[in-house]
Amino acid sequence: MSFTGLRKLISAKDAPICVGLDPSLTAHPDVGKLLEFNKRIIDAVAEFVPCVKPQAAFYEARGLKGLEVLRDTIRYARERGLYVLLDAKRGDIGSTAEAYANAYLQAGAEFECDAITVNAYTGSDGVKPFLESAVKYDKAIFALVKTSNPSSGELQDVPTSDGESVYVKMAKLLDGLGDTDHLGYVVGATYSDQLAELRTMFPQTFFLVPGYGAQGGSAASVKPAFDGRGGGAIVNNSRGIIESSDPQAAVVAMAAALREVRA
Repeated sequence: MSFTGLRKLISAKDAPICVGLDPSLTAHPDVGKLLEFNKRIIDAVAEFVPCVKPQAAFYEARGLKGLEVLRDTIRYARERGLYVLLDAKRGDIGSTAEAYANAYLQAGAEFECDAITVNAYTGSDGVKPFLESAVKYDKAIFALVKTSNPSSGELQDVPTSDGESVYVKMAKLLDGLGDTDHLGYVVGATYSDQLAELRTMFPQTFFLVPGYGAQGGSAASVKPAFDGRGGGAIVNNSRGIIESSDPQAAVVAMAAALREVRA
């Protein structure tokens, strides 16, 4: 499902929220119980949010059983009518990128989802195979531009010869691919000024905004991510929801906070 479909789901639930399904190895050591845990979270939030985002690493770390849980989680979430964004941050070139894209975006693939995250810092030939698959199968990709982690500035904030930062160069490179219905940007909630800068520069681009909650992002810090109509972005919250004693109440409270800043 492209961003057209995601926007419809966001509008229907009035909640630009993505729930990260990131079960840590410490908090959830028993892989045999993991699928039921994910299903409980999905059942608790499905009425209130449009999207869930499994983080592939937490399932890959558990081996084949973990991958089975990932597959079944994706299928269950889609059956519940949710948009599934797989946080895989895949990035490579040529035939390898095409193989990754087929694994997650191709219709009928075992791990078929609606969108994936892509590491675009290999350059445009590492993005185009993903984008081509997204267009072909009416899916979407979110490419890393300005990430939420504390050390992102070590590379992404470095000024280039003309004074523009690396993350701005990356955003411009992606914008040059000319597809805002299938290609969006990952821009962290922890960098409000950069969110504002990129929203001004790219008013039509859809943003995935990680870092809300445990990483320090708030409703106030993500406000610049939204366009003039209060759309154009989806905000991810993982630990703040799945580790809450009441995940449903947590998403309802988050939705209310975001409605205030989007008004």
